[in-house]
Amino acid sequence: MLINIQPKNMFIQTWKKYLPVIVFLMKRSTRGEQTLDMNLTDFERATGGKKVKLNFSTITLKNGRTDYDAKHPVLVTDLIMVLQENKPAEILMQHQQFNFSMNPNCQLSISNTTEFIGS
Repeated sequence: MLINIQPKNMFIQTWKKYLPVIVFLMKRSTRGEQTLDMNLTDFERATGGKKVKLNFSTITLKNGRTDYDAKHPVLVTDLIMVLQENKPAEILMQHQQFNFSMNPNCQLSISNTTEFIGS
């Protein structure tokens, strides 16, 4: 029987490295989708040689929270944790909705999908 156990918090330090830029791009995302090119080697080092999928499809954070029923890979849960523990990101996520996705080329896409009423 093969059991796939991934260590928790594997990517915390890697996400923290990129956090200032991620927060900056979250602010800019009101003008359109933003993309951050990250270094694949940073994420490969974080795995400690384990084979881990280093991309994810769109996750939505509404008011800083995601759908708790969904099972997310450690790459996603660590990103969410880093964002929730960062005061500027926490303030930014209040009353807003953000979509995040990461492709196999290690590009993080950020879009603000908040529906603003009025102008």
